[in-house]
Amino acid sequence: MGAIQALRGTRDILPDEIAYWQRTEATARDILGRCGYREIRTPIFEETALFERGIGEATDVVGKEMYTFKDRGERSNTLRPEGTAGVVRSYIENKLFGQGGVQRLWYTGPMFRYERPQAGRQRQFHQIGVEVLGSADPRADVEVIAIATNLLQTLGLKNLNLALNSVGNRHDRQQYRQALIDYLTPFKDELDTDSQDRLTRNPLRILDSKDKRTQEIAINAPSILNYLGEDSRRHFDKVQQLLTDLGISYALNPRLVRGLDYYTHTAFEIQSDDLGAQATVCGGGRYDGLVAELGGPETPAVGWAIGLERLTILLQQIQQTPQASIDFYIVSKGEKAEDNALILAQNLRQNSFSVELDLSGSAFGKQFKRADRSGAIACLVLGDEEAVNKTVQLKWLKTGEQSAISQAELLANVEELKSRLQAAK
Repeated sequence: MGAIQALRGTRDILPDEIAYWQRTEATARDILGRCGYREIRTPIFEETALFERGIGEATDVVGKEMYTFKDRGERSNTLRPEGTAGVVRSYIENKLFGQGGVQRLWYTGPMFRYERPQAGRQRQFHQIGVEVLGSADPRADVEVIAIATNLLQTLGLKNLNLALNSVGNRHDRQQYRQALIDYLTPFKDELDTDSQDRLTRNPLRILDSKDKRTQEIAINAPSILNYLGEDSRRHFDKVQQLLTDLGISYALNPRLVRGLDYYTHTAFEIQSDDLGAQATVCGGGRYDGLVAELGGPETPAVGWAIGLERLTILLQQIQQTPQASIDFYIVSKGEKAEDNALILAQNLRQNSFSVELDLSGSAFGKQFKRADRSGAIACLVLGDEEAVNKTVQLKWLKTGEQSAISQAELLANVEELKSRLQAAK
């Protein structure tokens, strides 16, 4: 019987890679905390109707990509394909709007979509996202874009481009929708199969098609920017002005519509030149109608999500996260020495040192090789003599300098030892 493997579209995040994830999460937590955002954690699965109503039944996500199942009570549940709908459901259910003012929330966790797996795109994938609920001010749009830009740049990314568009309000989009249908209908037979299906259901998504011929046809399609009403135009002009004031460069892309029906007004993507075909690292926009659509009060909102798999690929390319080093690797041989080594390791850990204890019981030579590979700053060596005398051999791995020291002295001079370790890095 063959070994069981991870399902297609899922992958293990192994220890050698996890440092990138931890650094990203820690950086995000720090930046978002300083910007007044509070973390929220919502369930991984929700009632299917939440996504059907929130994302839109005409979208590919709802129509083709959701993992939906019935529980024992014959209720239809779905593994969340994105984070915004769940946050909005929680905002309504827990009456966060009753707290007054603007709610700045952020989340992180796994999402699920049945897509064709490729580099940076999995069926189980992870996101960090933010939602600002309760402000229609264009400054909220620019704030979230600026925070995303700051986060990505702090992590070390450089070749980033901000693509910007406005999809207007519901009235603007309805007028544009009809203009788009009128333009595309004569080309119907030349469109790819998916776009033919979208022509009457969700024509804006045709602008996002990856089919070469469909893209050629869409180049000359009318621009949504020509269908913006006065209020939508004023909002979008203010967003552009504020981005310029902050020194954040952008490029207008009238074909940028995003994949979910709830977007209104500002839509944006932050893309990387280093990621190939799957260039989008962060995507988001404004969704002023979603809270009311899901049964809450009229509440303007804006947010974004960053895909952690794609971001990790970029961080690995620029090697922004070196292997985490440990302070001490403890080598021991002999029953008394091995018992003593365990006690010493625990005492050092309780004094905030990072310590790896070799448990192999193999010869000193093999243990020393593992110490060299571990990335430790120093090695502590105990044999029978050290166990009897309560001493330890302290070896600095970079220089090879070695000296005997009593274990009591070692533990009595914690601050001095920390200074020496810092200097030896």
